[in-house]
Formats: sequence, C-alpha cells, structure tokens
Amino acid sequence: MYVILVYDIGEKRVGKMLKLCRQYLNWIQNSVFEGELTPSQLRELKMRSNKIMDVEVDSLIIFTSRNQDWLDKEVIGKEKNELTSFL
Repeated sequence: MYVILVYDIGEKRVGKMLKLCRQYLNWIQNSVFEGELTPSQLRELKMRSNKIMDVEVDSLIIFTSRNQDWLDKEVIGKEKNELTSFL
C-alpha cells in the first residue's frame, strides 16, 4: 500500500522519529514521508513509533491508499528530496 506519513514530535524525540521513518519511507519534506509499505511493515512502523512518541503531546498522521496511482501529486517550488529510481 502507498503511505504518506506526517508527524509533529517534540524536539527531544524528533531525531529518533526521523531516523525511524527513513528506515521505512522516503523523506520528502520536513516531517513528511511517502512510499510503499506492506501491511506488516506499516504495523511495525506504528509499533516502533509509539515507543518514541509521547502520545499526550506528539502526533503521527498516516494516509494510506492502495497504490500511488490513486493520488495526484503536485509540487510547487523546489522538491526537497527528489525520488530517483535505481536499476
């Protein structure tokens, strides 16, 4: 499934969350990630992120779709982290 993840995490925990999200998804902008995950990878990411977060003050928002073709993406201005294909 295609995932867009956005987080708002306290300053003390933001580095750990960034590192975790980069293990699963492509970083596209400050606190925003996208990419393809299996259902089990998404469950694992949620479980691991819950260990980093303080759920009283932090937030994690996850948008899912069957695949990227169901979304239109428009970037206005400079794309911070252009995705490239490696062969």
